[in-house]
Amino acid sequence: MSAPERIPPRGVKPVEHPVQRSLTLLTRGELTVRGRIRDASNAALYCTVAHDGREAACVYKPVAGERPLWDFPDGTLAQREVAAYEVSAATGWDLVPPTVLRDGPYGEGMVQLWIEAAPDTELLALVDGEEPEPGWKAIGLAEVAENRTALLVHADDPRLRRLAVLDAVINNADRKGGHLLPTAGGHLYGIDHGVTFHTEDKLRTLLWGWAGEPLPQEAADTLRDLRESLRPEGPLATRLTPLITPAEIDAVRTRITTLLDAGVHPQPTGEWPAIPWPPV
Repeated sequence: MSAPERIPPRGVKPVEHPVQRSLTLLTRGELTVRGRIRDASNAALYCTVAHDGREAACVYKPVAGERPLWDFPDGTLAQREVAAYEVSAATGWDLVPPTVLRDGPYGEGMVQLWIEAAPDTELLALVDGEEPEPGWKAIGLAEVAENRTALLVHADDPRLRRLAVLDAVINNADRKGGHLLPTAGGHLYGIDHGVTFHTEDKLRTLLWGWAGEPLPQEAADTLRDLRESLRPEGPLATRLTPLITPAEIDAVRTRITTLLDAGVHPQPTGEWPAIPWPPV
């Protein structure tokens, strides 16, 4: 799945909304399609949503515009996008923009608050040499020209580290550079979570820099809270039940327990391509 091009908002200035206010707006507001986001693998529409005197920009991905994936036969991309938001919300880290499942001009789909990325925020880089500079983590070597390679690195950033933990929990098969949206206020969001929650290990990400390193205490505490919330009839399990299958919810529980037992960030298994293509 390629990263969608974030087109400039048309007449709507993206603003920070309190989460519940944003969810109400996204759920109840009148959805108006303003244009299509180019380069997305599935239908992704730039919209505005208005309710009770408030208006915001958002992305609407109708289920009718999804291309079937042979290895994700259950549910829809839209449902998995919302499930990823629910897990993010349960962590308290606010890593996924407010996202809801609702009806729209082209039927049911995912609607997500538009996030305007800050320009010139460097989270990924290609550098010469075999070791990253301080403040950076190595991902791997990349071919940049004939007979020339460079080291692909990502920032040693606690926001990215939280996102790496979230991706391990939801089994994100497509964490690309274009899916990272740092804001001018210093927050970081991750988007495009349609290929997540598979019962088999499919983690593909650019955020391998901490692979094998001990989990921060904050992450371990958050994982324990998630596991408690995912107990049968627990609040997160209840919210996920309409969105993904029982087997997929069980797999989330298993991944959390595995992470806690190991106490380290996961490492590539070698059974699945570790880095998505294209990486950005």
